[in-house]
Amino acid sequence: MINKFFSKSVKFKYSLSMINPKTLNIMKNKISNLKKLSFILVLAVGFTACAQTKMVGGAEMYPSKNIVENAVNSKDHTTLVAAVKAADLVETLQSEGPFTVFAPTNAAFEKLPEGTVETLLKKENKAQLQAVLTYHVVAGKWSAKDLMKMIKDAGGKKQIKTVNGEIITAWMEGKNVMISDNAGNSATVTIADVNQSNGVIHVIDTVLLP
Repeated sequence: MINKFFSKSVKFKYSLSMINPKTLNIMKNKISNLKKLSFILVLAVGFTACAQTKMVGGAEMYPSKNIVENAVNSKDHTTLVAAVKAADLVETLQSEGPFTVFAPTNAAFEKLPEGTVETLLKKENKAQLQAVLTYHVVAGKWSAKDLMKMIKDAGGKKQIKTVNGEIITAWMEGKNVMISDNAGNSATVTIADVNQSNGVIHVIDTVLLP
């Protein structure tokens, strides 16, 4: 076995010595360039994966997953997820869409008058809960850049029809995208452009009321 390996090694070295030195250098350079290219591609793939995901509620949000699949992993959206389940909207938000969802955090729900969330989650108030939740959903995929352009084109305030059928108003406060509801509440988009396989989520700090 050792003699056989030694024989092959000698033959390989001998065959290399027969190659024109110039050709050999070209081959070495090509191999070196291929190694560099492979390294660059690995870095590029890794960077792209990091750039596409965002951290929300201590969890990575993956563009390959739908709105519900991502939302259930956010520790900041447990109330919203519970509400979506109680309102039987899971299937809707897992569908193809696309949807733009303005997603209130747990802290946003806590700002509501005491007992509001508990009342909405009751079975007999399902229709009311659906109305509130669908007021946070807009048909189509609208990035923060899209919203800012529409706000600018509309002269500073853009009215947007929600899936609920009611209107929300988008506007700017400094560099922040703001959303106002019919009740006079204003929400700040705190995390924008959390891309999903069926749309996009913009995290907001206040619950919108129709």
